[in-house]
Amino acid sequence: MSDRRLKLALITQACDRDDVGEAWSAYQLIRRLGDHCDVTAFVQNKPHRLGEATRQLDNCRVFEWPDRKLWAGERARRFERFNAMLKPGWIKHYRQTRRMLRRLLVAGERFDLIHQIAPLALRYPCPAVGLGVPFVIGPLGGSLDTPDAFKQDKIEGGWYMHLRRLDAWRLRHDPWLRRSYQQAALVIGVAPYVQSFIQQNRVTLQRFEILSETGVVALPAACPHEPRQPHEPLRLLYVGRIVRSKGLRDLVRALGVLKHRSSDSLPGVLPGVLPGVDVLGDGPDRAACEAEAAQLGVAEVIRFRGRVPRAEVEMFYRQADVFAFPSFREPSGNVVLEALGHGLAVITSTRGGPGHAVTDACGVRVEPSNAQAYAAGIAAAIEKLSDPALRLRMSEAARQRVADEFLWPAKVDRLLRWYDALVT
Repeated sequence: MSDRRLKLALITQACDRDDVGEAWSAYQLIRRLGDHCDVTAFVQNKPHRLGEATRQLDNCRVFEWPDRKLWAGERARRFERFNAMLKPGWIKHYRQTRRMLRRLLVAGERFDLIHQIAPLALRYPCPAVGLGVPFVIGPLGGSLDTPDAFKQDKIEGGWYMHLRRLDAWRLRHDPWLRRSYQQAALVIGVAPYVQSFIQQNRVTLQRFEILSETGVVALPAACPHEPRQPHEPLRLLYVGRIVRSKGLRDLVRALGVLKHRSSDSLPGVLPGVLPGVDVLGDGPDRAACEAEAAQLGVAEVIRFRGRVPRAEVEMFYRQADVFAFPSFREPSGNVVLEALGHGLAVITSTRGGPGHAVTDACGVRVEPSNAQAYAAGIAAAIEKLSDPALRLRMSEAARQRVADEFLWPAKVDRLLRWYDALVT
């Protein structure tokens, strides 16, 4: 990397180390880039958190504005998912950021690069277009559709969740959005599916790279998982919202498959000794999962824990043998990275972010071709991972995968190399 300290303008809708999701990830990235570059950050934060980005990013210059608040009180809570998905305040942030960038450039300031770090979704044009400065967009993710075979199920969400279907139409017809991606010096996606989605909608990119929008602050201390006694059930763990697209219902069906399968050579799945599953989280599909578990006769091995404190989540990671997260429409999947960091072999789908994060060395990916085949594939993965020697090899590979790809320092180093290549 170059010894010259780059001058960066970084754009994000939210940045807050005390928040979750995109706001937390943006903080992790901007704060670390500020240690290597001269950073000017343009942030739109929640009204009640206004000023936090300026205080937290004390190694950067920060311009911070309040997000647009459409509702207050109970209505604000009811429409939290709506705001998170559509981000109605982005238009205001786009205009304010573009206006300020123009003022700074006219006043003689120089930026080597402008980087729109967030929002994650592929539906927000970049205010850096046409300013004469090379710009980067991403990491981008989302716009994943539901596999055809699962569309007969009621997929969770309000009416506004269906608006994601407009993403492909906008990529083909929205000139602001098309110019953002076509003129970007670099577009970053969370996984290869992002490049495929953009190109399928007739947008040509100058350069594309892969970098997850989230990461791991530090690898948990190596902690051997508690040995199981002979014939003790395999311990599976699921962490996440219980919504149809995250595949818990398919994991329940996989246990139903195992219940009717004899496998004397696999101590984790002997008849009558089904794997135990701890489910951490809650959501609208929980009742359907519980009903299916009762119907299939596997309710006694599934423990629905509900929402649990963070410290207890860490305890469950340490006690588990295998992490099962068969989401078939997951843009990125932070819980998968957490599980890999704890040295857990992972069962997930071939799609989205988890399909990229998990390799054959550290887990098993199952194609969600249809519900019956998906459950059978998950069951086969559980059988495969009942082998302690295989789990041990995958555990080592899982931690190495996180160290190489998903620790924040490694992610920042990769980003700085891309920056250098763009400005030289």
